[in-house]
Amino acid sequence: MAGVLLLIGFLACGVAVADGLLPGRQRLTRLWLGLCAGLMLMMWLPTLFAFFLRFTAAASLLGLGAAALMAGAAQFFTRKAPRRRSWTDMPPWLPMALVIPLALLGGALQYTHILRPENGALYVGQSTFGDLCLHLGIATSLRGAAYPPTYSLLPGALLGYPFLGDSMVTSMLLLGCNLRLAFVLTGTLMMILVGLGFVILCWELTRSPAATVLAFVLLFLNGGLGFLYALDGVGRDPSAFREIFTGFYKTPTNQPDLNLRWVNVVCDMMVPQRTLLTGWMALMPALWLLVTAAKARDRRLFVLLGVWAGAMPMVHTHSFLALGLISAGAMAFCVWQAPRSERLAAFLPFALYGGIAVLLALPQLLTWSVPQTVKGGALHFRFNWVNNNGHGGLIDGYCWFWIKNVGPIWLMMVPAALCGRRNGALSDRQYRFRMLGLGALVVYVVAELIQFQPNEYDNNKLFYAAYIAMLPAVGWYLVTLWNRLKGVRGRAVLAAAFLLASTLSGALTVGREVVSNYQLFTEAEVQAADFVEKETPADAVFLTGVQHKNPVAALAGRSIVCGTPSYLYFHGIDYSEQYMAAKQMLELPEDSAELFEAYGVSYAYISGYERNDYDLNEAWFAENCELAFAVGDVCVYKLPAVHGNSTEN
Repeated sequence: MAGVLLLIGFLACGVAVADGLLPGRQRLTRLWLGLCAGLMLMMWLPTLFAFFLRFTAAASLLGLGAAALMAGAAQFFTRKAPRRRSWTDMPPWLPMALVIPLALLGGALQYTHILRPENGALYVGQSTFGDLCLHLGIATSLRGAAYPPTYSLLPGALLGYPFLGDSMVTSMLLLGCNLRLAFVLTGTLMMILVGLGFVILCWELTRSPAATVLAFVLLFLNGGLGFLYALDGVGRDPSAFREIFTGFYKTPTNQPDLNLRWVNVVCDMMVPQRTLLTGWMALMPALWLLVTAAKARDRRLFVLLGVWAGAMPMVHTHSFLALGLISAGAMAFCVWQAPRSERLAAFLPFALYGGIAVLLALPQLLTWSVPQTVKGGALHFRFNWVNNNGHGGLIDGYCWFWIKNVGPIWLMMVPAALCGRRNGALSDRQYRFRMLGLGALVVYVVAELIQFQPNEYDNNKLFYAAYIAMLPAVGWYLVTLWNRLKGVRGRAVLAAAFLLASTLSGALTVGREVVSNYQLFTEAEVQAADFVEKETPADAVFLTGVQHKNPVAALAGRSIVCGTPSYLYFHGIDYSEQYMAAKQMLELPEDSAELFEAYGVSYAYISGYERNDYDLNEAWFAENCELAFAVGDVCVYKLPAVHGNSTEN
């Protein structure tokens, strides 16, 4: 309960800060920005104190105290500023009709996909089967960690992965909150804030209910033309339709063999990729501040944007980079559109924003991001994202690749950004559409030419940010087309065909995700994790296999000699030495005394994975170590205390 109260306390402080700093904005906007600010404070303030106190309950409580001081200061210094009393100028039904269904879907997926208990085992969904263990391991291992933290999957390696989205769960855990509850609560809340933020952003840009609805549907039911491949398979084999809902990754939005890679953002991004969800929670306010400040040249909003952007790198580095690229395009457009005598005045607010953001972000980038991305050798030229066959050619034709992946929306991007001059001049709406459109183009070009991570697929996190920036204009353009076609026979049929082609793949994917159900940890593994967490020292190092379903690291938060390459390789980390060391200690423990001491191993975790994946010498552990725990096929052995691997509690 105390962990939930901590979350509520940070959210209340964030709302008070936003109410004080933006008194002229409507209540719904202030509430949304305040809740986002509360989560940002919850991620950052305990982290700052953790550098001095380790990541402890005291650091989290001091962070809450600092947030309360900030909230009090924001209210005190703006106490005489008039507050807008109206909730919003958009139709009240609009946010409710869009956000409530997303909240119900998001909450249901979070509830069923994150450690759902059943008969002592823990279950997840299709999308969280792979990624969830990484986030669980970060959140559980940060308890009591010295800062800057290291990977529990590779002790001694700096945790360069953006970890702040998981650290707020750690704060809740430190105050007694259940691991599953902390993930489900914060994950559902962030999904709601992303949805509400997109509605507010679309309304700010379009002032059109129809355009807002269209943009919202095209974002959260995105999918492309993969349904054509799926239905073609059904024509040859009727059972193929059922496989969409029962097979493992057989949906129309995620078929690498068919070069279908534009996955549905709800099912394959927001729910499983918690760091991206946290990044989008931060990106939506940043885009709102950008479009609100740019046309008016409001320096106060630019300062707020600079501070907000500067806090984003370790929330989600891809969202920070995408925001920077969108801002660069927006700045170029604003300066170009300004009269020659006013171009310096148009440039200076962006320079102020950029300077603040860089000043705050640079320590994070130099400490965490650059060593893993640049020094890890991941940064290199690659044309056309995942459509590159790696041998100088393309898998699909350039345009067909994007059309079949994104759908007919891809064809609407350019005309949506360019339409709408009135009397030879740009309206305020079109000015901001083109500003964001040029920013989205910068992101698109950069992501098409440069690979930033070992996994080329990860560039989609940049493409999706450009997609988000363009969708309000696309929604407006589609409404404009609808109005221009008034009186044309078949207009409704054309509109229905367009929407069906744009959303059917996404709808099928959502349906599959809702019914998906996979066991992540067996009852024996859950009991073993509970034993490890309660009965072994927090700094104990465990020898295990490198399976990603590792309850020692994920549920108990203990360090292991080497984690799964599925995470470490794609984070740009060299794990080869530790990988071979773990293999030798499992297979030749009688010859590994020096390795046990060098890695400080004090326990060995043996399960079916270790027995199947290694030529395991379990007899040595049984004869030479204390059997500390045994249930089902899981055993935990306590190694003899020698030099550096003491196991005393």
